[in-house]
Amino acid sequence: MVRFFSALGAPLLAFCQYLGELVLLAADTFRSIFTHKLRWKLFLNQVVEIGLLSQLVVIITGAFTGAVFSAQTFFQFNKLGMGSAVGAVVSVSLCRELAPVLTALMVAGRVGAAMSAEIGTMKVTEQIDAMEASAVNPYKFLVATRVLTCMLMLPLLTLISDFCGIVMGWVANTAAEPISLQLFIHDGFKDVTFNDFLPATLKTAVFGLIIGVISCFQGMHASGGTEGVERAATNSVVLASLFIILADVLLVRLILVFFS
Repeated sequence: MVRFFSALGAPLLAFCQYLGELVLLAADTFRSIFTHKLRWKLFLNQVVEIGLLSQLVVIITGAFTGAVFSAQTFFQFNKLGMGSAVGAVVSVSLCRELAPVLTALMVAGRVGAAMSAEIGTMKVTEQIDAMEASAVNPYKFLVATRVLTCMLMLPLLTLISDFCGIVMGWVANTAAEPISLQLFIHDGFKDVTFNDFLPATLKTAVFGLIIGVISCFQGMHASGGTEGVERAATNSVVLASLFIILADVLLVRLILVFFS
């Protein structure tokens, strides 16, 4: 029995310690954001890296998700004589859940690994130690701009994914039963309010916080040379994806309580 509880307690304590270290890193990051002057050059570089260069994968993901979901929905609804409801189901599903989560997961895979590998390389080559020895705050210089950019870019990328998914959903729908884009969008959004759309989009800022903090944390704690950097990059993607899904469960519940 003692061995059982010891085996059960060790991973739990390690997980709690990991959460605590993430919270401390997030606190240091926000302190750096609000108490230090923003380095605009670094910020704009991260806007390009995280926002602009992630558009293609977000567009492809949103477009094909909307097309497949629309085709499957039309196939099932048409059997029940409810083909006209496809636009509403596709639009609401994309805006409220599919686009935010899939966008966050794709950005976590593309950006999270890159951020973790970049910072991890600086860690194992002792560049971060050199910054601290030179009285340069690595949290302000490396972490703050990346986390802030992730939080700002995720909602914008989600809007792009929403648009592409709805347009390709219309294309898939009109391939089976011709319908104008105007009518498809009208049917899709006639019953949609800001309470359906805005909270779901803004929750991606929390996903951006998760991606930025976890990726930077894994990079800051990388060790063991190139293998350690590779391990940090892999762990950042896996952990960020898991935390995004867990956070989504909690955020959906909060949104239903406060905005339903």
